[in-house]
Amino acid sequence: MKQFRILVVDDEERILNFLRVKLKALGYEVFTAGDGFEAVEQAQAQEPDLIVLDLLMPKMDGFETLKELRSFSSAPVIILSAKGADVDKIKGLGLGADDYLQKPFNPDELVARIEAVRRRLEPAERRRVPEFVYGEDLRIDFEGRRVVVSGKEEHLTRIEWLLLSELARNAGRLMTYEELLTRVWGPEYRDDVQTLRTWISRLRYKLEKGSDSHKLIRTIPKTGYIMDLPLS
Repeated sequence: MKQFRILVVDDEERILNFLRVKLKALGYEVFTAGDGFEAVEQAQAQEPDLIVLDLLMPKMDGFETLKELRSFSSAPVIILSAKGADVDKIKGLGLGADDYLQKPFNPDELVARIEAVRRRLEPAERRRVPEFVYGEDLRIDFEGRRVVVSGKEEHLTRIEWLLLSELARNAGRLMTYEELLTRVWGPEYRDDVQTLRTWISRLRYKLEKGSDSHKLIRTIPKTGYIMDLPLS
């Protein structure tokens, strides 16, 4: 079986060496980079399945690195940084990061978050539904990972894509908060309802541009969400 490939980006050699040893011992294939430019080069050359990214780095900081990465890679990104202010977390998530862990960190917690991402990726790769079409308002191409809203392609972050995929593949069925949180973020996040509400709000905003697609995702108070079945 192909090894799960992780790129660790940090300007502290001590952290790079520690995580390289720990993650390799757990069966991961590990690549490292000491700055943003090297991170982009490694991501292009190695095509990692997941990236652990520091923010405070020389030459190009983590935010700029994340922007560059998202221009060609959809690999999930876990930010690992001493910058723990809410504004930094919000900025990182807004740029396309999937998770944020503050330094100093518990290595076992980082491993748990990596494994949560891995668990949600592997089942998604096994599900094969070609597309979801809702009139002229919304078309989801699962194989091509493309979303078209009212005739125009709409860019989604990785979390938005995972949420939409789960809702669309289960159209017509109530998906509880716990179910969505577990499938998209992992079981460690099954009670984080506010995070789910925030991402659903962002997803709705993108889907309702110039169309009636916002009516697709309905809220069931204190329970979860339903994406309506396409009209026959």
